Amino acid sequence: MGKRIVIALGGNALGKNLPEQMIAVKKTAKAIVDLIEQGNEVVIAHGNGPQVGMIQKAMAELVRSEPDKYITCPLSVCVAMSQGYIGYDLQNALREEMLNRGIDTGVATVLTQVEVDPEDPAFKNPTKPIGAFMTKEEADKLVRERNYDVVEDSGRGYRRVVASPKPVSIIEIGTIRSLVETNHVVVACGGGGIPVFRTEGNHLKGAAAVIDKDFAACKLAEQVDADVLIILTAVEKVAIHFGREDEKWLDSLTPQEAARYIEDGEFAPGSMLPKVQAAVSFVQSKPGRRSLITLLEKAKDAINGGTGTLIQED
Repeated sequence: MGKRIVIALGGNALGKNLPEQMIAVKKTAKAIVDLIEQGNEVVIAHGNGPQVGMIQKAMAELVRSEPDKYITCPLSVCVAMSQGYIGYDLQNALREEMLNRGIDTGVATVLTQVEVDPEDPAFKNPTKPIGAFMTKEEADKLVRERNYDVVEDSGRGYRRVVASPKPVSIIEIGTIRSLVETNHVVVACGGGGIPVFRTEGNHLKGAAAVIDKDFAACKLAEQVDADVLIILTAVEKVAIHFGREDEKWLDSLTPQEAARYIEDGEFAPGSMLPKVQAAVSFVQSKPGRRSLITLLEKAKDAINGGTGTLIQED
């Protein structure tokens, strides 16, 4: 019997620019359709780091070249743009691969907003660098005129930093559920979702923030009642003592073991740490749920127990 699976795609599944993305999504589609071919329902979340940076830089150049005609594009709008063009390539690649295998299943990209809490501590300590490098003069002007947070980056110049809050809920979850239940493969929560605040009445306001795509995928998996969360990354398994002589690759992890390894600093922040945290959070959200961390091309083997790191309760 098939499972309901949420897949979190890493940057290596999408490439770093438009030509790379066109090539990468074909390989990515093959790995995902392998799971669909087994009878699984699949929902896909993805990152957008290079893509949203490219969009933001292009929009900033437009403002710089014609300041009387254009205004600075909010980060939330840049995330929305990235969801659209990544989803366009990804859903077409998936559709083509499924039709090539005789699978008649719909594919849809949902422009996804994700609610964040304005009181999240991350807003008091923005750490996520975005956009192009700037001179000190350019950075000072943005601080003065737009109240941006900026940091000096290893002697290479100044960059804006924004908060990375945890997702609270997915605004379009009802639409996503309906599509899944009517035999659609769904692409959602691109780039971690468009971060929004709930304001007075029913209004949603875009937040100057970036949501980690692994935590967004975890929230998505919880809210579509998935059986399995698969986080795809650049390694086949999770390791402890990574890069050392006593490096050890892990076939399985319990939440309790993961907590000890996290406390010992075994997983790198901004790399494996959020993946393990998100995987554990999903497992603990409801009895019987499992998470897998593995390579894109190993996803089919991992779901069948052949590889990857399986995270589950004892």
